[in-house]
Amino acid sequence: MAVGVKICGLRERPALDAAVRHGARMVGFVFFDRSPRNVSLGDVAALARHVPEGIEKVGVTVDAGDDRLGAVIAAAELDTIQFHGSEDVRRLAHVRTRFGVRVMKVIRVATSGDLESLPAFDTVADMIMFDAMPPRDATRPGGNAIAFDWTLLAGIRPQSPWILSGGLDAGNLCRAVEASGAAMVDVSSGVETSPGHKSASRIAEFMEQARVI
Repeated sequence: MAVGVKICGLRERPALDAAVRHGARMVGFVFFDRSPRNVSLGDVAALARHVPEGIEKVGVTVDAGDDRLGAVIAAAELDTIQFHGSEDVRRLAHVRTRFGVRVMKVIRVATSGDLESLPAFDTVADMIMFDAMPPRDATRPGGNAIAFDWTLLAGIRPQSPWILSGGLDAGNLCRAVEASGAAMVDVSSGVETSPGHKSASRIAEFMEQARVI
């Protein structure tokens, strides 16, 4: 079965074009100052114009207020907001209603106990993402190029579609999908030459692996 792919942290046109050309279902733009993948409103507006209809545009945010969310949604004409901070269920519901966008909640995983919040978020989120718990000294909640025990997700049955993230690359994608049962995956650092700089050839390689799983 082919696995759906979200290419996240896009900042440069060649990488965006590669994601589109090779069949990504979602493209992600990061709006978090401490991330090397952070993109300005002006730059994202220019990039978003080149995303064809049918490819979902996702904005990655961390505990952002309504003013900030309104600005990023307008600049990129976002379809979905990805919540990567401490946002609770009420926050997701508020944003979904106020802005008319889809909402995705990231659940950070290190042990099975970290999945206990899933039922609550599953009642309101349009999509769930499972990512690795960041190291204690991390300066950002995601995009740290680390994986978690994928077998923790084996057999889960959320009512919402879900995405596997965290340390994925072309070399481990097949094992990750087999262990977790994921039908959709998210990649960022695994298709980069350095933090924040995506490689068109690595995107192509990753997408090819996703097609043949």
